[in-house]
Amino acid sequence: MSLIDRRTGGERRSEPRYNVAIEIEWESKIGRKNGTINDISREGCFVLCSGEVEDGDKVKIFFPLSDGMKVQFLSAVVNHVYEIGFGVRFIELGVAQRNFLSRFIDSLK
Repeated sequence: MSLIDRRTGGERRSEPRYNVAIEIEWESKIGRKNGTINDISREGCFVLCSGEVEDGDKVKIFFPLSDGMKVQFLSAVVNHVYEIGFGVRFIELGVAQRNFLSRFIDSLK
């Protein structure tokens, strides 16, 4: 298996990304796991974790709120790096999810 350095080449994102450190839970067809979002944009995020995913997999990201509740984001894996983590693109976002994400990202500026 050859490893490809996915960091080479031009920026593929159309939205600015912001560095964060947010402890989250994520869920795939094999169950729920812990991870850390280390960058986020209005279109997606990168999750640091050791979980097995493949490009194209659908995963749910559970973003914690201060009151113990969580906001769920359905996403699709767009790249993964074994034992490091994976990048996702948010899909099927509702109005409340888009508003939450916009407010959160605006607070990072």
